[in-house]
Amino acid sequence: MTKQEVAAQFDIRKLGENERVESFDCGDADLNDFILNDALPYRKEKLAVTYTYVEKGKPNSVAAFFCLSNDRISLTDFDSKTKYNKFSRRFNNRKRLKSYPAVKIGRFAVSVAMKGLSIGSILLTFIKRYFTADNKTGCRFLTVDAYAAAIPFYLKNGFVPLNEDDADEPTRLLYFDLNDLNED
Repeated sequence: MTKQEVAAQFDIRKLGENERVESFDCGDADLNDFILNDALPYRKEKLAVTYTYVEKGKPNSVAAFFCLSNDRISLTDFDSKTKYNKFSRRFNNRKRLKSYPAVKIGRFAVSVAMKGLSIGSILLTFIKRYFTADNKTGCRFLTVDAYAAAIPFYLKNGFVPLNEDDADEPTRLLYFDLNDLNED
């Protein structure tokens, strides 16, 4: 099945204010716990908004989910000021700041039953395009604190490490520059 065929069978929905996901298993207890127990409190406290990827006509059949919150890439995120200066060269001198607006992908999971269908890549493409269509928020970057096992997935989808020195950490800060989005 092609990515387009898979995508045509599903809808992306913002999790409702009082909507709970009753069952979900991605094989990771922490991610499962988030969608089952924490997504609603995070929304109520305005900390993150969760989106579900559900089979059309079956809103309770969650194949995947992701949550988004505001973020920034800041001078303090870099190992050195030299690395930050190299990063900030992508902006003209008048637009060099101490931090740049970003959206953080806080939690991101695909159910065990749906793995291998490119759903993760479909959703990352959606998120990238969502923030570039009509420049909704003035957001320049997507960020993610990726688990070590997920780093190859994000790298394959165009994310790059912010620092090379944190390769041995349990999570790694990666970013995607929305100005690099290929508009094919």
